[in-house]
Amino acid sequence: MLIKTYVRCFEHPYFLSYLRYMVVEHYISELLYRYNCVMVPEFGAFLTQMKSAVLIQASNTFYPPSKLISFNEQVSSNDGLLVSYISDTEKLSYEEALVKVSQIVKNWKIKLQKGERLELANIGELWLNANQKLQFQPFGKTNYLTASFGLSSVVSHPVTREVLKEKVVALEEKIPFVFTPEKRETVSFRPYLKYAAIALLTVSLGLTGFRLYKESAEKQQLAAEDAQEQVSKRIQEATFFDTAPMELPTLSLDVISTPKKKVGRVHHIVAGAFRFKKNAEKKMRQLKRRGFNPAYIGTNPHGLHMVTYDSYTDVDEALNALRLVKRTQSSDAWLLSAK
Repeated sequence: MLIKTYVRCFEHPYFLSYLRYMVVEHYISELLYRYNCVMVPEFGAFLTQMKSAVLIQASNTFYPPSKLISFNEQVSSNDGLLVSYISDTEKLSYEEALVKVSQIVKNWKIKLQKGERLELANIGELWLNANQKLQFQPFGKTNYLTASFGLSSVVSHPVTREVLKEKVVALEEKIPFVFTPEKRETVSFRPYLKYAAIALLTVSLGLTGFRLYKESAEKQQLAAEDAQEQVSKRIQEATFFDTAPMELPTLSLDVISTPKKKVGRVHHIVAGAFRFKKNAEKKMRQLKRRGFNPAYIGTNPHGLHMVTYDSYTDVDEALNALRLVKRTQSSDAWLLSAK
């Protein structure tokens, strides 16, 4: 009896509608990573726009580049993107997927007309204002820009510089300081011991200087004797050679010069830029398993580690490969040409 009750609960239309609502919400979120516009038929369109990196000086927080999500209820036509994606994923026909999406949109509108707020996980919140205008507030917790994968916000603590010296200088200009010399203690010290110590130091310095001078003179004498010996040895060796050199036959060679091949630009198909190099190495291993010839080409001006699918010297071949990668792998791939 208990099992039958659970089965009836799962078959209830409200429960099934809730499951479909969660699935469509998940599909919209997945498509926002790849496309700048995801239209929900008879409801509206979720749009994304590039946003540059931002530094909030009030909190000293740095935010990486991201995509801003907005909503436009005027664009409600069916472009087939969302329905086709649901149809392929759920293994349904296009008509069945369209019926499900229409039912979910109908439930969304009913909920909004009741004055309730419609929350879409990882996307945003929708509601009707006093003038029955649809309002949208993005959550902003999910970064849909794939080029910023792995990047998170960074809080930089302000650098506290020492200003004590400046304060002291300013204080001295206003209030002059008066120093009272302290009285030295009289210590009984015999004067002749001071002179004896000076004399002993002078003698030791003189002996050290004479020893260094003697060692330097000996080294110079040894070097001169060694140089004289080398000169004499070369003069003796020169007497064994005949003054008339032997004539060698002349050879004529035909030299064929080949023009150097000019190296043009190298065209890289970039797979992504990563903040940490270990993430770039992980991406290279994934691409290698997929059959590509990935490479690490260093960092860009922003300090991000760049990984490529492959590199080409022919621009037409590179463009054809880029179209294939965009169609089969990722639409965010792009072409970088360098000398």
